[in-house]
Formats: sequence, structure tokens, C-alpha cells
Amino acid sequence: MRKITLCCTLLASLLSTSALANQDSAPFNSMSNFSYDYFEARVGLSPVTYGLGFSKSIHPNAHVRAEIDTEFESDWDSTAAIGFHSPVNDWADVYGEVALRNLKNETYKDGEFGIEVALGVRQWLTPQVEVGGEIGHINIKQEDETVFGSITGRFHATELFSIGAQYRFKEAYGDQLMLSTRFKF
Repeated sequence: MRKITLCCTLLASLLSTSALANQDSAPFNSMSNFSYDYFEARVGLSPVTYGLGFSKSIHPNAHVRAEIDTEFESDWDSTAAIGFHSPVNDWADVYGEVALRNLKNETYKDGEFGIEVALGVRQWLTPQVEVGGEIGHINIKQEDETVFGSITGRFHATELFSIGAQYRFKEAYGDQLMLSTRFKF
């Protein structure tokens, strides 16, 4: 009888301790200076493209991202990525991603898959203004390797909404200015 009582007491204490621990914790706290949980809508200029993006934290220092852009002329540029993010100081984050990329355009008529690797930085200039840069490498076919980059500026109107401009260098649609809105969730 003592063994049963001891086991029941031990089991009850373990269950109550884990319940209390789960009650106080959020899903997980991010260790970075920026949110990586957002939905994004964007428009590209020269050429005109339309795109959607989504990012979600899966760990305090990791995220997944998916996006697609198109000119609506039987073309697309889609990306599915997993990445890390980490603070460098109180105002900046460094991030990196490995992505599966799928392109369909005049060069890749059937929609070719490739790999993308990117490294970037995000920095607060003021409490509402963010700037950033990114450099990466795309390999669609053995002979088609491209180094790309971007420069970004973003104004955070509220904690949940921001607008931004990004200039992309040597991307799927060439050099292009992107205007975007982000909705944090």
C-alpha cells in the first residue's frame, strides 16, 4: 500500500509541476530584435510583379519562410526556406537561410528547382525605422549560378503593421524595386 501511495504522490507532483511550468511559458520567446512571424504582400516595379510571403518562428532562433512572385504571364519565382536569426547587439540581428527555389520564366520554361543560400543583417535606425541587407547564392543548374543581394528599408507604423522598400540585385526578375506591407501575427 505504501508503494502505491508513494507512486501516486510522485506522479501527482510531477504532473502539477509540469502543468505550472507550461502555464507560465509562452509558446517560446524570441531571442532576436525583430519579429519573424509575418504575412507580407508586395509589388515589384520594372518589371511589374506581384508577390506574397509568409514567415513563422519555429524556435527562439529559427524560422521558416515561403514566398512567391509572378508577372501573371505563366511565370513564377517561389521559395521555401528554413533559417536562423540571432541578435548581434541590442539593435541588430544577423540571419541566414537555406532555401529550395523554383523558377519558371523564359530561361526555365518547365519550372526548374535549385538551392539558395543567403546571409543578411537587420538593424534598427530609430524605434520605427529598420534597414537591412542581404547577400546570397542561387544554383539552379550546374552552369547557372548567381550571386544576388538586396538593400531594405522598412517603416513600422505600428507594432503589427509596416511598409517597406527593397532593391534587389540580380534576382529572378533582374534588378528590381519592391514595395511591401507586412502584417505581424
